Amino acid sequence: MANPLNKPLGRLRLGVNIDHVATVRNARGGAYPDPLRAAKMAEVAGADGITAHLREDRRHITDPDIDALMANLSIPLNFEMAATPEMQAIALRHRPHAVCLVPEKREERTTEGGLEVAREENSLAHFIAPLREAGCRVSIFIAADQPQIEAAARIGAEVIELHTGAYCDYHAEGKFAERDAELERLREMSAYAHSLGLEVHAGHGLTYDTVKPVAAFPEVMELNIGHFIIGEAIFSGLDSAIRRMRSLMDEARNETFGEGVA
Repeated sequence: MANPLNKPLGRLRLGVNIDHVATVRNARGGAYPDPLRAAKMAEVAGADGITAHLREDRRHITDPDIDALMANLSIPLNFEMAATPEMQAIALRHRPHAVCLVPEKREERTTEGGLEVAREENSLAHFIAPLREAGCRVSIFIAADQPQIEAAARIGAEVIELHTGAYCDYHAEGKFAERDAELERLREMSAYAHSLGLEVHAGHGLTYDTVKPVAAFPEVMELNIGHFIIGEAIFSGLDSAIRRMRSLMDEARNETFGEGVA
């Protein structure tokens, strides 16, 4: 699985997370804005997939949203979920293209860190086995930490998604030395994960200002971005926000590896 030429392993995909379209809808308890409409607009604007996190407390995405997405999307759905029996049953019923396991605490505002795989290796291996048998690509959302990556490979995950939240937070706080150190750790762990045979994705907190350095990692094949895009859409529109993010991702690939690789 070496990448001796340090070239991208494929076109960098953009997954658009629509959770916070549902957050706005649920603030009033009505039917608008509709997450499915956002998902279909995202596809037109250049998204390669849609991410939706069905949380245990249903604070944004709901079960009918997942039903509608599965019935109407023509691009892949990345179904984010906690590793619970309830969520496993829902995933097995729908059989989405991808299932991404994430840590979840009811008191948190958003996902605060990566999943603890190394400590729960045996239980997670048994948990993901039926999902893989059902044809779902199983992804694990983890920190850029070597033991967690190794554990993800051992349990049979096909994909890891590296948590970019710390890198983005350091940038926002002006802690540039810490930001650069975290970025280097993400770079090294992307290459290491690929060497183990894992497909590498990344996401959490990425913005126009922080996306290009991560998009330039040759081993990263997908970025999942949601909150910033939905927030930016308030000012520029969803189509424009997605197209600009897509453009920045492509620019990063072309600036680093030459024209025509995006």
